Amino acid sequence: MHPEKEILPGLKIRPMVAGDLEELIVIERASFPNPWSCGQFESELKNPVSVALVARAPYEGGETLAGYIIYWTVHGEAHILNIAVNPLLRRKGVATFLLREAFARMRRNLVFEVFLEVRKSNAAARDLYRRFGFREAFERRNYYGDEDAIVMTLVF
Repeated sequence: MHPEKEILPGLKIRPMVAGDLEELIVIERASFPNPWSCGQFESELKNPVSVALVARAPYEGGETLAGYIIYWTVHGEAHILNIAVNPLLRRKGVATFLLREAFARMRRNLVFEVFLEVRKSNAAARDLYRRFGFREAFERRNYYGDEDAIVMTLVF
């Protein structure tokens, strides 16, 4: 099940590279109360089970980082670690675009189940994941240090 959403025209996706980190950190800090460090992103770029993708979009006569997704694939399962959208481009289908592309890549790599954690208070993200068919499985107490996480799963 994929949500029907108009997608921002001109979005392109490609693997994340070290040169994306400066823009990416700005989005990360604007998106999360406990943002990842630059070192955490650098580690994911070196991790053999990690897939890190960025979406780029036309913006004010140039191009900008619209969002990113990072997930691991191991033995038929995927775990989404991080997904965020540039605050200037939210509510324009960027997260939907990233998830659709990630799921297509997962299926090509014979992934059959996807997991993620989401802040219990993040109703917008939980709704987005539900529209893709995710189910809430259980809670992880104090997962974020200051808040519980809801573990969500999707079976292809």
